[in-house]
Amino acid sequence: MATRSYEGRKFDLQVVESVLDALTVEEALQITINGKPFTLSMRTPGADQELVRGMLHSEDIINSPRFHPEVHLGIEKEEGIVTVAELNIPEQYLGDGYSSSRSLLSVSSCGICGKTELGEPDFGSAIASDISFSAELFSEMFRQMNQHQQDFMESGGTHAAALFDRTGRLIVAREDIGRHNAVDKAVGQLLLEGRLDQAKAMTVSGRISYEITIKAFRAGIPFLAAVSAPSSLAVDYAKEFGITLLGFCRDGRATCYSNPQRVNNTRIQTLNHKAP
Repeated sequence: MATRSYEGRKFDLQVVESVLDALTVEEALQITINGKPFTLSMRTPGADQELVRGMLHSEDIINSPRFHPEVHLGIEKEEGIVTVAELNIPEQYLGDGYSSSRSLLSVSSCGICGKTELGEPDFGSAIASDISFSAELFSEMFRQMNQHQQDFMESGGTHAAALFDRTGRLIVAREDIGRHNAVDKAVGQLLLEGRLDQAKAMTVSGRISYEITIKAFRAGIPFLAAVSAPSSLAVDYAKEFGITLLGFCRDGRATCYSNPQRVNNTRIQTLNHKAP
């Protein structure tokens, strides 16, 4: 269930009318690891196994992309909504992120807000890729993603993330009330299918944050594009991570902020940030 109907009063100049609007569902999912509560994620119900697997990958909770613990979903509400996800992860598969301090709330709007301490990310090796895309292809990618935003068309209240292969073909698209959750669901599905290495570009609705850039890096995706603006930290990390980051991808236009050598079209405007 992605939406629920709510009654409202619509005010339009001198006219007041009763309306019945579809609103995006936001519900809590408690994630328990090895018998202990780990985090609470506010998300749109659906694709919960993919969400959990993608989140544990991007947060470096599970240190191997080939290990997939069984996810036990339970305690459903009356509407059939899962409220608990329980996992058992052997110690050898627990990554450094598991020992990092994190409070038990990961809100839908910002995945980093649940953290109690922000450490410097371990960059590792930057992504090396010889793949190039044209500016026009990004417009086509967003068109493909938009075609799969059924929940947004109904409620106007969800974000989307989509992953594409080296030819620009859509592999998976997911929606959620949270931008970070949509990314985790898309990445998680390909992890579970053993196809994450096919993903070469990610598109997201809304803006690009620091943490979405990190999620793309941990997934090994060299292209990251959004319809809105990136944050300054997102651009800084994209440069370090070897990610080609594009913002304002609208109406056939885009702005590339990092690693523009992979974009083989001069219509892209590259911004060089200079210190004041």
